[in-house]
Amino acid sequence: MNQTRTFLMFALMAVAYLLFIAWEKDYAPPPPVAAASASSAATPSADGSVPGAIPTTATSTAASGTAAAIATDAAHAGQAPSQLITINTDVLQLTVDTRGGSVVHADLLAYPDAPRTHKAPNPPPTVLLANDDAHFFVAQSGLVSSSDTAPQDQPNHQAVFQSAQTAYTLADGQNDLNVDLTWQDAAGLKVTKTYSFKRGSYVIGMSQRIDNGAAQAWQGNAYQQLLRVEPPHTGNWLTNMSNPESRSFHGAAWYTGEKFEKLPFADFKKEKDQLNSQFKGGWAAMLRLYFVTAWIPPAGETDQYTTQTINPDSAQPRYLIRAFGPALSVAPGQSLTSQSRLYLGPNVQGTLDAVAPGLDLTIDYGMFKVIAVPMHWVLSQFHAISKNWGLAIILLVLLIKGLTWKLTAVQYKSSAKMRKLAPRIQALKERYGDDKVKMQQATMELYKKEKVNPMGGCLPVLITMPVFYGLFYVLQYSLELRHAAFMWIPDLSAPDPFYILPIIYAAVMLGTQWLNPVAAGMDPAQAKMMKVMPLLFTVMFAFFPAGLCLYYAVNGLVGLGQQWWVTHHVDREEVVKTA
Repeated sequence: MNQTRTFLMFALMAVAYLLFIAWEKDYAPPPPVAAASASSAATPSADGSVPGAIPTTATSTAASGTAAAIATDAAHAGQAPSQLITINTDVLQLTVDTRGGSVVHADLLAYPDAPRTHKAPNPPPTVLLANDDAHFFVAQSGLVSSSDTAPQDQPNHQAVFQSAQTAYTLADGQNDLNVDLTWQDAAGLKVTKTYSFKRGSYVIGMSQRIDNGAAQAWQGNAYQQLLRVEPPHTGNWLTNMSNPESRSFHGAAWYTGEKFEKLPFADFKKEKDQLNSQFKGGWAAMLRLYFVTAWIPPAGETDQYTTQTINPDSAQPRYLIRAFGPALSVAPGQSLTSQSRLYLGPNVQGTLDAVAPGLDLTIDYGMFKVIAVPMHWVLSQFHAISKNWGLAIILLVLLIKGLTWKLTAVQYKSSAKMRKLAPRIQALKERYGDDKVKMQQATMELYKKEKVNPMGGCLPVLITMPVFYGLFYVLQYSLELRHAAFMWIPDLSAPDPFYILPIIYAAVMLGTQWLNPVAAGMDPAQAKMMKVMPLLFTVMFAFFPAGLCLYYAVNGLVGLGQQWWVTHHVDREEVVKTA
């Protein structure tokens, strides 16, 4: 079996799939916009106050975790205007709206939005949360009462809190920072929402302390939710093919304490795919390539988790995932604190499970996880030695080639012997003509006589193909390779800007074809396909991450050298036999 031919089959399938996805994004017809009902006609405001955004604790729905459909444009009437508070730590720059104490903007200071270049040495930081309409993505939290109190009179994510300052900064030498927001009603119920930050951490503590100064007991629930729009689709199918983020997963994810599950935005409107479950030790998240935003309730707490589409018939619906906490009761004169954590940060392999069980699964390598995870670990060890991810990939190539040396040598030896037998097989074909049975029998006798195994090259292919896909996922989803430079390449996670590596690989394939001429008796159509393969691979690799192209260019060069060496020795053996 020819390794290149088999690889081509898998590669063309992958490219066809990626092209189909990109084409669908560009040219799929927009969903029909139905006539808006009275409850869904309201336009979402910047804080996400839209019908269905506030949960209810009504007895009929508290167990199921469904949302109340309320028109909330009127909910702000008569309330004081909110203000924006800026919070700066060494790794985060946040904006918190006093309306609900929602986190409406988040910059990741250690992760620039683009590679550093001579022309742009200080690119802006990556924006994870934003409150503009096109990129709307906010983290909300609040409390809802089980009484008949109107939503606008409850400390939910639409209530206006008060802050002592408009800006907070984690000063040099300071390891902790707390930001307090307070809300109080006329009856004496006071809520203090506190965000807690630690130096170097992307985990934000969030507590809601309830001080009941009213004459009646307060009963209700705490909730946390993420609300966002689908990322805007820009560019054409060609540019999106070369953009790894456009090919990655966007949507909600959650962990049940035992199982990790995902829901892409495209499936939010499907009733059967909606999340509506209760479990302990879970979390709720929204994912994008390289980064994760997650609300993490206390590990021993059982919450109701739901997903929902807000304004599903609008041109730009918003998608929600919520963790709805257990019932709370605070007697008059007593206090109670509900706690949760918000993770806003990078998806770094091997670190997230320390934040919450199962959070590491947000780096989803799919069915190739069993290969990708150890491969990522090995790559990380080589990076620790070489201090460069490009060199680490080259070292990984040499390691894999060393481990599979004997297997690939068997493949190349079989290929060289098959090439030697090509004229004799052609002669058999001419002798037996269309008698395929006798042709096959004669061919097998020839293989047996010359001790050639035509299937000798299959095993290396079966090993290298899973390695290819495992490495593809590692290089596609590993944050460490994002914006990692190597020689002329500014970003190993993006395509080679000068297409040098795809051209090198095409040259390697031409060299391989020179050592492996088209076999006698091959189908003419297949023979033509083999001749254009270098061009096809050049085009295909032009869209692949440069790190993957680097791996296969170096792998091809080493393999070409090994194949030449093996072929040379087979030729020498033939000379000795005939001498």
